[in-house]
Amino acid sequence: MVIRPMGERAFLVEVGSLDAVLALHARLEASRPEGIVDLVPAARTVLVRVDPRVLPLAAAQAWALSAPEQDARREPGPLVEVDVAYDGPDLSDTAALLGVGADELVRRHQAAEWTVAFTGFAPGFGYLVSPDWPYDVPRLAQPRTRVPAGAVGLAAGFSGAYPRETPGGWRLIGTTSAMVFDPDAAAPALLAPGTRVRFRAGSEGLDSRRPALSQSERVDVPLDDRGSGSVPAGETERGIRIVEPGLLATLQDLGRPGAAALGVAVAGAFDRRALRTANRLLGNPEDAAAIEVTLGGLRALAAEDTWFAVTGAWGRIVLDGRVVDPYEAHLWPAGAELHLDWFAQGARAYLAVRGGFTGRTVLGSLSTDLLAGIGPAALSAGATVPIGGPAIDPIPVTPVAPWGAPADDLELDLAPGPRADWFAASALSTLFESTWTVGAADRVGVRLDGPALERSNAGELPSEGMVAGAIQVPPDGRPVILCVDGPVTGGYPVIAVVTDAALDLLAQARPGARIRFRHARPSG
Repeated sequence: MVIRPMGERAFLVEVGSLDAVLALHARLEASRPEGIVDLVPAARTVLVRVDPRVLPLAAAQAWALSAPEQDARREPGPLVEVDVAYDGPDLSDTAALLGVGADELVRRHQAAEWTVAFTGFAPGFGYLVSPDWPYDVPRLAQPRTRVPAGAVGLAAGFSGAYPRETPGGWRLIGTTSAMVFDPDAAAPALLAPGTRVRFRAGSEGLDSRRPALSQSERVDVPLDDRGSGSVPAGETERGIRIVEPGLLATLQDLGRPGAAALGVAVAGAFDRRALRTANRLLGNPEDAAAIEVTLGGLRALAAEDTWFAVTGAWGRIVLDGRVVDPYEAHLWPAGAELHLDWFAQGARAYLAVRGGFTGRTVLGSLSTDLLAGIGPAALSAGATVPIGGPAIDPIPVTPVAPWGAPADDLELDLAPGPRADWFAASALSTLFESTWTVGAADRVGVRLDGPALERSNAGELPSEGMVAGAIQVPPDGRPVILCVDGPVTGGYPVIAVVTDAALDLLAQARPGARIRFRHARPSG
């Protein structure tokens, strides 16, 4: 086993084969101490994510290396039978590519008993393996921009079913209407790691009550959508009415830690420090849900007198025609309009209200995950966002922390990544000595414009666990920083990882902002 660093709060344990990964993952799960947030198996590694407030990283690494062996005769996982209509567009071509007939390929697919080795790519997307499956199936040379929910595919030695509409490069041999991922279920992933799977021919899936989630569907918080305009006279509900959402407005709390093994990212507020500060200003718990507003433009009306605070990005805040300050608690009178103008500095502001916003949670969180498509949809004009119960603390008399406008140019601390040895000796120097420009940026990832980082290993990296802040380098050498809604597994090498504290700074980076990196100081 080899320990590879993944920032200052996680590491990879690398072994020699998928079988060794499954055995290691079983050992770690069986002896898991408090402070281990996530264990994410992949093709050759297990990602271990740690809460350093509970368990020091060095202690977690020592535990991983010394986890006791488990009985090789482990109890098999539960068996799930999935009905498949073998009508995929790639069935005949894939069979011909493998030198067999389509009927023989289907027969082999059904005869094999599959096991979910790990999940990733999307919530509930299980990578299934079988000792009875003899084929190594090449991915499509040109991935599809749209693979429908329920598609059953093959790639390398794996089979799998897409839980939702998404791009993908697997060869599609059939479809199922099975509910592959249901965030409201006690066990959200039908194909969780360790589950045994049998495919059988049929025109209907295992659960035909409704199809798997498509890209356009969300597990929505029950918001009121009776239309925009002023709050009706005599309105008694606790909430605010969205008049205009601006460029993007979503509900966010501190996310869904601990669900990465199901393919679910933490998500939550991108600038967690700003969210916590807004809640402290109002006497709320730090993890209460607020509205994350991207680049500004939001207008909203209060249904009743409400206290609010705005933190994070910098722009004019206009309440009922008068400008008010950020980082302060203000009374928002019933029927008054609050306008967060377009931001002059920073990218994301947080509108919190006393009592916090509320609604139906998904896997314990109210957060919107844009990549996975779980949680409430982005807020739209006419929706009313409910407010929760009383706050737990009084509103502070004085501001809880000094504040100021987010900087235009950023210096971000980097901790070591697991695949620095995949790069030429000059790559790290280039990374730290260059000034990078923010290109395309959202909650999934931030693309950096600058010099290419030269790789010394041009091979294909087996998928492995990822964390927010990981700097992946695709073949063109241009780095991409994975963010809070990023995928939980990935196949591009990670050269370094933005520290947890620096992620809050990255949340305020606008396109065109300049970034320089520096080495993080060793913790402890």
